[in-house]
Amino acid sequence: MSKIPVYFMPGLAASPAIFERVKLDETIFEMCFLEWEIPMAKESLSDYALRVSKNIKHQNPVLIGVSFGGILVQEIAKHIEVRKIIIISSVRSSLEFPRRMKIGKTTKAYKLIPMKVLLNIESLAKYSFGEKINKRIQLYEKFLSVRDLRYLQWAVESVILWDRNQIDEKVIHIHGDKDEVFPIKYIKSCIIVKGGTHIMILNKYKWLNENLPSIILD
Repeated sequence: MSKIPVYFMPGLAASPAIFERVKLDETIFEMCFLEWEIPMAKESLSDYALRVSKNIKHQNPVLIGVSFGGILVQEIAKHIEVRKIIIISSVRSSLEFPRRMKIGKTTKAYKLIPMKVLLNIESLAKYSFGEKINKRIQLYEKFLSVRDLRYLQWAVESVILWDRNQIDEKVIHIHGDKDEVFPIKYIKSCIIVKGGTHIMILNKYKWLNENLPSIILD
């Protein structure tokens, strides 16, 4: 019996290392990992998704995306046949964005975000106070793989301007009730993970390891 190919797409600027604790039965599933590429000049999200889809070597795969990666796998599925789409800590349409992101789209405030500060995690560390923030910065140090200014500007704009305004009911949505980026109150329907934050891929991996197999096979 051939294995079910499962492709994982990390969150904005993150590396596939965020999935290091996610384990699926190797006799049933083949885990594959997609990575962010630097966008071409003025490349649309749809064209970018088509380009990334060329790295998918199996037919009819399961796509799992985290955060912005969840948005991207939904766009990839427009270009290839997929067995299933699962998004984690993400959204199924722009209607699920929190108010600040909707305002950001209208006012173009996202253009004011100082990307160079985001790129320089060391400088962020200097401004952070307390053990918790420093630990989070160490996490970012480990898991952020893309520090290209053009990518960051493109990625933030692609999220804010995402124009899907209808939910695809076939997309399975797993979301934490403590998600601070996409608050649960704006999410229409999903599988709720109690205590899950936006980075629950890192600290709720036990829940995912227990539940993902049946969600994929269902």
